[in-house]
Amino acid sequence: RVENYRVFFVSLYYFAASFIQMAIALFFGTILSFSVRGKNIFKGILFFPNLINGVAIGLIFLYFFKDTGTLNSVLKLFGFQEVLWLSNPDLVNYSLAGTSIWRYMGYNMIMFLGAIQSIPPEIYEAAELDGANKWQVFRRIIFPSILPIVKLMFILSITGSLSAFETPYIMTGGGNGSETFVIRTVSTAFNFNKIGLASAMAIVLTVIVLFVSFIQNKFF
Repeated sequence: RVENYRVFFVSLYYFAASFIQMAIALFFGTILSFSVRGKNIFKGILFFPNLINGVAIGLIFLYFFKDTGTLNSVLKLFGFQEVLWLSNPDLVNYSLAGTSIWRYMGYNMIMFLGAIQSIPPEIYEAAELDGANKWQVFRRIIFPSILPIVKLMFILSITGSLSAFETPYIMTGGGNGSETFVIRTVSTAFNFNKIGLASAMAIVLTVIVLFVSFIQNKFF
């Protein structure tokens, strides 16, 4: 039945969000690696979500997205109708994936920033003497130099998207079509006491993660 495989389709929202998250993190990491006024403040603001416990983030965004929450209050203030961010099955996974982007983007940004700052400045000076513009510097120098870190962060982000648990469990409990594979596994083990089946599901998830990691490794 299609319902039995829906948990895999839900993972696609987090899978797509991981690409968006990496792109944003790489953008800010590149910008903040150069001389920008107040860059330490921006780094602190962007990295701050990574310091918050996952349960706390789930509760914060639960009150932010719920029907009478902060976001709908702001929308009503500007004359818009309230949106059922968590109650509407067509929107709930977008809301949860957006929360994951906000939570993990800062960590990826710091990793990219550290890798970019390890590039010797003499290379930038040589590129500047050759008349390279910012895009050429990024494409020919920065991105090839940090490719191992990009590879690692892609593996961590995508495998994390396949095993999403905290955010959807705290915010929706897997309801309204937001149940992930891990939530289904936990529910099978502790709600229905089918420990053997849940263990088999965990092994299946491990095989999927290993397969995706292998494909990524071959791609890079």
